[in-house]
Amino acid sequence: MNYGGIEETLSSFEEAAFVVIPVPYDLTSTYQSGSRRGPGAILEASANMELYDEELGRETYQAGIHTLAPLASEARGPAEMIASVYRQIDSVLSREKIPVMLGGEHSISLGAVQALKKKFPQLSVLQLDAHADLRDAYQGSPYSHAAVARRIVEICPLVQAGIRSLSAEEASFMAGGQVCTFTADAIHRDEEWQDKICGRLTGDVYVTIDLDVFDPAIMPSTGTPEPDGLSWRNVTGLLRKLSRRCRIRGFDVVELAPIPGMVAPDFLAAKLVYRFMGYLTENNS
Repeated sequence: MNYGGIEETLSSFEEAAFVVIPVPYDLTSTYQSGSRRGPGAILEASANMELYDEELGRETYQAGIHTLAPLASEARGPAEMIASVYRQIDSVLSREKIPVMLGGEHSISLGAVQALKKKFPQLSVLQLDAHADLRDAYQGSPYSHAAVARRIVEICPLVQAGIRSLSAEEASFMAGGQVCTFTADAIHRDEEWQDKICGRLTGDVYVTIDLDVFDPAIMPSTGTPEPDGLSWRNVTGLLRKLSRRCRIRGFDVVELAPIPGMVAPDFLAAKLVYRFMGYLTENNS
């Protein structure tokens, strides 16, 4: 299934600016699993989406969007899955394409960051998330979805936004100054939060979007929803501003756990992907 249901001439790998990589994997998910069904739900919703972007006044798909076959899950464990993601993203980057990964649980983002860091040594990462994900390990695994940000910090600078759930261990780590975190509470109180976040990110940037960054009133379809999240305008406004200031080298949208019969969250995720592609196309035009 091609993202957006677009025709073959504009979905070929050779002509595409963007390459969509579905990764239906949720082995380390906790509380509620189901994010392995997220990529398929996003692709299905995207096929029912208008391809004219009313905010940007353009048809973003004209830049070319290719969709790869879903990446096979690694039963051996998350470390092997992350390595598989690394190889896939590295291959896409070698062809000078912008990778757009659909999850799946958040642990897979580490493989993408590893590949981007190899190609862009000055890489920094923006993490939009309800959870800090800064544990050194969770349930015995350093590659759990709950430890992905900790592993990213070991690779490159990380800025977090929307955080509103963390452990005492994570709070202690954050106090050490190794990561820049904008909590949801701070964002709700500060009119200049978008500028402050953009000021912390320069040059080459990878953006990882855990959908639970949104308030569960508009995004209930996540494994671990948290109250008092960000709005659609909060997130898209930040992404547009960031796209104008930095070179976005790739992004992911993860942790959609579809709820049967409730398609609005799936559609939100699909449109978020398309809108972000549009911002990157606008910036490069």
